[in-house]
Amino acid sequence: MTLENLDKIYSSDKMALSYEIFPPKDDDTGEKLNKLYLELEILKQYNPNLISVTYGAGGSNRNLSLDIISYIYYELKINVMPHFTCICTKKEDIANYLKEIEKYNIKNILALRGDEPQDITVCYRDFRYANELVDFIKSNTDLSVAVAGYPEGHILAPDLESDIKNLKKKILAGGEVIFTQMCFDNDKFFYYVDKLKDFDINVPIAFGLLPILSFKQFEKMMSMAKVSIPKKLLDGLYKYKDNSDDIKKFSIDYTTEQAQALIDSKLISGLHFYTLNKAYSTSAILDNLGFNN
Repeated sequence: MTLENLDKIYSSDKMALSYEIFPPKDDDTGEKLNKLYLELEILKQYNPNLISVTYGAGGSNRNLSLDIISYIYYELKINVMPHFTCICTKKEDIANYLKEIEKYNIKNILALRGDEPQDITVCYRDFRYANELVDFIKSNTDLSVAVAGYPEGHILAPDLESDIKNLKKKILAGGEVIFTQMCFDNDKFFYYVDKLKDFDINVPIAFGLLPILSFKQFEKMMSMAKVSIPKKLLDGLYKYKDNSDDIKKFSIDYTTEQAQALIDSKLISGLHFYTLNKAYSTSAILDNLGFNN
């Protein structure tokens, strides 16, 4: 395996491919973790450039995240990019974690503010915003740093322009690639790219794709993020709301069409799949796009 940093991965003419996974919850027997590893074996065949691993607010699942990171690197032999949040975390703890991941030969990290955890008694304010974390990482390590972008604005941002100003701070602090939140409307994304140019933001973009697996998942997603649902997608989701298999098939077709249009636009450098720890829909979309050739 060749270890590659973000600059090399996203400077290639070839469309980069990445997946996001998360440590399973309530998995005392390890059954969910073993299932995740089987799903990753399926997704490995598409030769992803990297796999990102989420990190709970305040480091709530840090140990399990490290176990998964180790598996991806040593067993699957794929570049891995941990997520790292800073909200409510002491600077000392962040420094220690960065030292801890060095043994995994990690080259890249996704720096996030994160959501404030609800189940802690003390919330440290060493870091308030993601740009402060980016600056700390770049000042203390050789890691390549990715940052999050929100094509329709962060749910807590008053408007899109304010959110892009915050993104600019992250880029100036050392952010090298933008990984976008899920977006289902390409027109919204194309407008976003135009706005980024207004702020002289020209780093590569990995576009976040979320194949919808069920109507319940769709409803939960709508309550947590600021995303628009185009009429074509909304009509299909309601049409098949009582049949998850039909929703999956419809979403695979919709996401394939969306992804192909994004590739054709030449405005993105990578596709980033929010897999929800499932291989079926992501692999079907990649087959449709020709990534298995």
